[in-house]
This record gives sequence, C-alpha cells and structure tokens, in this order.
Amino acid sequence: MNKKRKSFSLLLISLVALSLIVSACGGNKADNSAAKGNSGKSEKPVELIWYTIGAPQKDLKRVVDEVNKYTLEKINATIDMKMIDFGDYTQKMQVMAASGEPMDIMFTSSWAFDYVQNARKGAFMELDDLLSKYGKGITDTLDPAFLEGSKVDGHNYAIPANKELPAQEVWRFNKELLDKYNLDISKATTMESLEPMLKTIKENEPGITPYAMLKDFMPVMPFDYVIEKMPMAVYMDTKDYKVVNILETPEAKSTLETVRKFYQAGYVSPEVATTTSVDDLYKSGKWFMDRAATQPLADNLWSASYGYPVVSTPASQPYIYNWSVMGSMQAISANSEHPEKAMEFLNLLNTDSYLRNLIDSGIEGVHYEKVNDNTVKNLADAKNYDMPTFSLGNVMITYLNEGDPENKWDEFKKFNASGINAPLLGFNFDTSAVTNEIAAVQNVKEEFWSSLMTGTVDPNEYLAKANEKFKAAGLDKIIAEAQKQIDEWRAANNK
Repeated sequence: MNKKRKSFSLLLISLVALSLIVSACGGNKADNSAAKGNSGKSEKPVELIWYTIGAPQKDLKRVVDEVNKYTLEKINATIDMKMIDFGDYTQKMQVMAASGEPMDIMFTSSWAFDYVQNARKGAFMELDDLLSKYGKGITDTLDPAFLEGSKVDGHNYAIPANKELPAQEVWRFNKELLDKYNLDISKATTMESLEPMLKTIKENEPGITPYAMLKDFMPVMPFDYVIEKMPMAVYMDTKDYKVVNILETPEAKSTLETVRKFYQAGYVSPEVATTTSVDDLYKSGKWFMDRAATQPLADNLWSASYGYPVVSTPASQPYIYNWSVMGSMQAISANSEHPEKAMEFLNLLNTDSYLRNLIDSGIEGVHYEKVNDNTVKNLADAKNYDMPTFSLGNVMITYLNEGDPENKWDEFKKFNASGINAPLLGFNFDTSAVTNEIAAVQNVKEEFWSSLMTGTVDPNEYLAKANEKFKAAGLDKIIAEAQKQIDEWRAANNK
C-alpha cells in the first residue's frame, strides 16, 4: 500500500512546541495591501513560497512545473514548494519563521510547528477577512466545525484540511489469530474485557506479542485534556467544567491497574516503556492486537498495507477535539508579501480536483494511471513522488485507489457527522502565565509517564510518588490558571 494513503497514521504524534519569537515587522499585510488598493489581482505573475511537511521527493520539481502551468493560467501565480521531513519540520520552521525567511504558505498542526502557539506569537496572518473575500470555496466545502474548532482567541489563522473530523480509537486485531481461536471482538468493550483474548494468545502462541504497545501509549480514559498527554483534564461528560488532576481520579487508578496486570502477565513486551516502534511485528504478523486511531474503511487500508487481514472494533466514541480539528492545516505567513494571492491558491487547492490530485498523486501516465474517471493505480515511478495526502488540503476530492469503494468519501462525511464535540472544543489554553511550571511538569512527566501508562511500574506505589513530584513542580498552579481561563471562555461562549 502506498504510504501516502495512510493519512490517519501520522496524526497520532504529539510534539511539544518550542517558543517562537517573530519580528514585529510582520504586521497585517492583508490590511496593508488593501490600503494600497491591491484587490488580490496582479498584472505581474506572483510566485508563492510554500513550506510543507514530508520527505522531499525526487520528482517534486517535475510535478511543480506542471502545477505552475495550471495555476499561472487560473490565478496568475506559481508556487515554489519546499518540503521538510517530518522529524525536522518543527525545529527548522521555528528558526526560519523567527528569522524572517521569505515564505507565503506553511503547514502547521497540533503536532508539528504548533498552530496555537505560533498563531499567538504572530507567525501567522489572521485570515478572517481573506477567507470571506477569497476563500468562499473553502468555507462552502469545509464542515463548519473545522473552522470553528480551529479558532485561536476568536480568529482563524490557518485553513484545516477537509478530512476525518472526529478522533476515534479502535482496538485492532490480526484476523488470522482471531479466526484460529474463534475469538469474538464484539466482546471487546473495555480494557478489562480484552484479558480473556490476550490470555488465550499468551498461552497458545509463544512467538506472538499479545498486545503490541509503544512507550507513548496512553489508555482510553473519560477525559478531555487541557494539554494533550498532560495530567490536567475535564471529564468528557462534565457539566461544571472542573479541571482535575487525572492521576487523582478513580478512573485512572483502575485503568492503570488493568494495564499493570497486562504487563505482569506478559501480554506486552517487557521493554514497552522504551519501545518506539513495533513495525517488525506488523511486517511479520507476530502480533495479536493493538490500539490505533481510525477513519472510515481503515481496516481495508491496514490489511492492504500489512498484507494480511486486520479488523477493528471501537475503543472510544468519535469525539471532535481541538487537536483532531487542527491535525493538518495551511497558514499564511504574517510576513507574506502576497496574502490575497496565497488565499486564492489555497482556495483553488481545496476546491479544484485537477490541481489537488496533481499535487497529491503526481502526473498522469508517469506516476499513476487511471482505472476509471475517479480511480487510479500507481505506476513504477510513483516511488519518486510519494506525498503525505493528509497534509496537502481537501482529502475528499482526491482520487480513489483500486479497491476503494465508490462511496468512500460519503463514508467520511457520515463519520464526520457522527462526531461528538468534546467539552473543550474551541478552548485553547494560554500557557504564558505558567511557562516555568509547564516546563517543570514536563520534566516530571518524562520521569514517570511511560512507566505508569504502560504498566511497567505498580500504580499503587508510583501514582503517589508521581503526584508528589507533579505538585512540587507546580501542577496545581497550572490547573488553577486553566480553570480561570476555562471559566472565562465558558462565560464568553455561553457554555
């Protein structure tokens, strides 16, 4: 399976954003341009510099040359597309944005080149007026929850990709082992309910890892986190929006005791607290189950990718969180000299199927061939142009792959419509008053988090130790500041 179609798999990483200082000369170039009488149309062609995430591709220039023939005709603009690999993107973009490097459009998200922090630091242009003037196709196409949920302090600073909107966790299973032992995944409704199946595999398949788990594992618990994977949250069914330290809740204690039981029983690797990849297990099929974020028809994608059948069952409800709304976005630089033209390009990218598929899949007859009007299969040269689909804009106007059902995008729309708004959707914590405490709590988290969440240590002993250190680092002060801001946000938004 071409990896660019695995849009869901790259959204699971949460990176801690660094502080960004942007030169005060940025200003609102949209207003400045308007004052000069620039309506967004230019007699001279404009070149837009676009930084996006992903491994640089061998045929990038070849494809961009074709893109520019089209965009020059459509909007009198061309693009200079620059790709930075996943592991380097945040750091390099921080440095370039802070130094005033020329750029017009840049990828941002909840997990890479942090959207909220950089919007507040002034790296991105406020897009409200530009959207209304030059982005009508975007606002007509996107589910309103994307734009509403990605507002920062009441304004939009980036365009979310039209993709899966909710985040839903599933337990995934190697179907060959399910069938071999006649195991019924419909009974997998809670973490505890997994135990009989894991026990069967452990006792009968010595070469198989029953639960393929990584060091960044976090059990599904009934919380909406103020900061992802940090111990302060509100309950998913909250009525009073009280921020709690999750490590002091009965739900966390009970869940961590279950994970500890799994660890002691040998259902997970003894090195789980330091395990960063289980790709070898997936390639060899020597795993029974794990947990993953899903999207419509994900089982088909996983099965095609691994070369054997994979099935799944829900581990959580499909909730719409801030971080799921902000999983893939394109911002316009605060220092852009051509903000109107940049918005025209983003509008075209998200509404024009020819342009979107050219940037996503490359050149017809070179990188792919059409099976029918809307379905393609890769050619040998596809390896020279393998783009991360999720990062490039509207996913729902991209071609289908062979084997995809005709109703694929209808299924995405149904999935999006099923999403339940998480209680903190639309709230973005301003950490500026507790910067030192956040850093100190992060250090404590590094010491305890993985070992607690993976069951490597006994929660009955280590929860108290962790809490003591978290409180000494200033967790209570962070919670009090978060509570104050949430109360103000609720009052302002009639929550």
